[in-house]
Amino acid sequence: MKSIGIDIGGTQLRVGIFDEDFKLIDSFKTKNDDQLSVQDNLNKLINYLQSQDYEYRSIGVGCPGPLNIRAGKILTPPNMPKWWGFDIVEYIENITNLKTTLNNDANLAGLAEAKLGAGRLYKAVYYLTMSTGIGGGYIREGEIVNGSNSAAGEIYNMIINDKSPARAGVNPGAVNEQCSGSGVTRIAQNIYDKTVDCKELFDLRDSGDPEAAEIIDTYIVDGMAKCLANISAVCDPDIFVIGGSIAIYHPELLQDIAQKSR
Repeated sequence: MKSIGIDIGGTQLRVGIFDEDFKLIDSFKTKNDDQLSVQDNLNKLINYLQSQDYEYRSIGVGCPGPLNIRAGKILTPPNMPKWWGFDIVEYIENITNLKTTLNNDANLAGLAEAKLGAGRLYKAVYYLTMSTGIGGGYIREGEIVNGSNSAAGEIYNMIINDKSPARAGVNPGAVNEQCSGSGVTRIAQNIYDKTVDCKELFDLRDSGDPEAAEIIDTYIVDGMAKCLANISAVCDPDIFVIGGSIAIYHPELLQDIAQKSR
């Protein structure tokens, strides 16, 4: 029997089908379309699963926090307001009749790294994702540290300065507001007085634009360095593992972040 992993992201929705050895054997991704309801977005993934000729065991769902893990409910992820308050586990179980569990996407990525990836030789692994949003997960001795309110290790709301404005569900000066793809997009829009997304910002930097270089260095690099320094002071992990689209496509940032965090 096969296991299913669903990833709910701010821009993409993904589903993977895995065999008993955790090998990915099939996958599907689609846009998290703001023009569709939450249910219609999820149904695209469920319809794909039901079209495949596999027998399924269970479903695991990863989603940006904050979440109520015990209740299987999405609370208030700042980059996904349409999903606020959605009982995702109940919805999926009612359609599929499969046991479904929910956890923070960064927690699950961290668990995979701790069990199978870059953190497998360490007892205390802290995983961070740099993508549409900023997330974190703390894995200790092979177990996710969830905390009493499903929020342990969740760093998106960590305050690293007192200058950025507050937004619904986010503290003023939070790391998510200056280090994430969505955060630097808002910053760049204010500076350039037009819409400049994260990819365009890096393209501008690579073409020699000094303002783009300053935004990336001041907000992403310096901000993430402060974030890592704070985590180190509190959790003292054996290793940081950093993923997400910004880290994957721009690995040159990671050395600067590490050096500035010391």
